[in-house]
Amino acid sequence: MAKNNLNSLALGYAGAILSAACMLIMGVLGRLGIHTNAVEAMQQWHIFFSLNVVGIIAGIIEAAVFSFVFMYLFGLLYNKLT
Repeated sequence: MAKNNLNSLALGYAGAILSAACMLIMGVLGRLGIHTNAVEAMQQWHIFFSLNVVGIIAGIIEAAVFSFVFMYLFGLLYNKLT
């Protein structure tokens, strides 16, 4: 049987792009005053995220970096265990 491995780098990039897009959407919604409870939760969970332009960009970068690292490590661990 052929061994199928995850492409850990692609998984990391996909996670980073998805989390950055979600953070951008949350920032825009927060600036519009929509879903304020979710935006407040994001401000508690992320160190650099706030509702000004610099805070949204910093939150996007933070989310992308953390997601890339975690997804990349998940892919490596998955490939080791299969």
